[in-house]
This record gives sequence, structure tokens and C-alpha cells, in this order.
Amino acid sequence: MSTKSTEPVDLFKGLQKIKSLLFVISGPSAAGKDTVIEAIKKRNLGFAFVTTATSRKPRNYEKNGIDYFFYTKEDFEAMIREGKFVEYALVYGDYKGVPVDQIERALCSHCDVLLRVDVAGAATLRSKYPDAVLIFLVPANEQEWMSRFKMRNTETPESLAIRRKTAGHELEQLGRFDYLLVNKEGKLDDTVDTILDIIKIEHNRVK
Repeated sequence: MSTKSTEPVDLFKGLQKIKSLLFVISGPSAAGKDTVIEAIKKRNLGFAFVTTATSRKPRNYEKNGIDYFFYTKEDFEAMIREGKFVEYALVYGDYKGVPVDQIERALCSHCDVLLRVDVAGAATLRSKYPDAVLIFLVPANEQEWMSRFKMRNTETPESLAIRRKTAGHELEQLGRFDYLLVNKEGKLDDTVDTILDIIKIEHNRVK
């Protein structure tokens, strides 16, 4: 004679499982992507971060393996041939790319993953990781944007003209993104808080 279990069934069992999500912060050059990522890191919230590789030379304040992984153009091209990037692009004469091993390792860490890439790279990541959440970061206005380039002191009038034209094309891709976030000068904490709110929202979204 069989007996049925009298144990009550938990109707909500399994609904609280947390899946790691990939958050991609993108936008025009000098929108503040690097600054925002660094500010999130300083809060020590347990996120996994993916460090972009590049063939350009480091700026005075940048450190290899922290801000970027810096390679020569020849070494970068060899890594492309070996299939070591999930996405890469030639940006203003230098390569930028996201290493495959980094992103796969990060996604298996059971932590949310954050990385920053250019606009074209964000589109590629969405094609390979459909559940990725894309955040488009912009400065408050063009005057504020130009002042950031002046503070860098690395641009010529010609290169600024190229960046402005490129930004125009990038803004046309806004419809591919999930969120638009204005990164106002002097309001970095507000920008970070909004990104953290987006992360909470995405974990509660029914897909």
C-alpha cells in the first residue's frame, strides 16, 4: 500500500534563484565609461569586471592589467588570429577587444559581470550574449563633453573632429540599447547609483 507524502509543497520554490547577468557600459569616447567602472569597483559590491585589451600606448595614469591590458599592435593581431577575443575593433587607429577567457570566466563566477566597450562592441556582445544588458552613457551636453577632451590634453583639432563625427554615428545606434544614462560632470555618485538601480531592476524582471 503506497502512501502519499503529506509534506506541503512550496509553490515559490526555485523563484529566488539568482542568475549572473552581463552589464555592458558603452557610449561615445570621453562619456566617462572608465571613470564610472572605477567608481563601481571602489564600492566593493562583489561584481566581476572584465578588463579590455588594447594596442594603444597607456596614458600616464593608466596601469597594465587594471585599466586595460596593453599589447603591441603585432601581438594584438596575433591574438585575433588565434581567436582570443569575443569581440574586437579598430578604433581611432588602435585595436580594442574583449578577451574570450575573461568574459567566460566572469560569467561562471556566479557574480554579475560589468565591462565597458565602444558602441560597435556592445552590438557584437548583444549578438553573442542575448541576455546582456546594454547601458548607453552620454555627457550632459557637447560643451561638457569637449571640456573632458581638453582635460586629457591628448587630442589635436583633427582628432577631435573625427571623434565628433564618430559620436554622431554612435548616437544613431541608441535604439539598440536598453538604457540611456546621462553622466553629468560632478555627479559621478548619482550615475553609479542609477547603474546599481538598473542592476536591481534587471534581477527582478520577468523575461
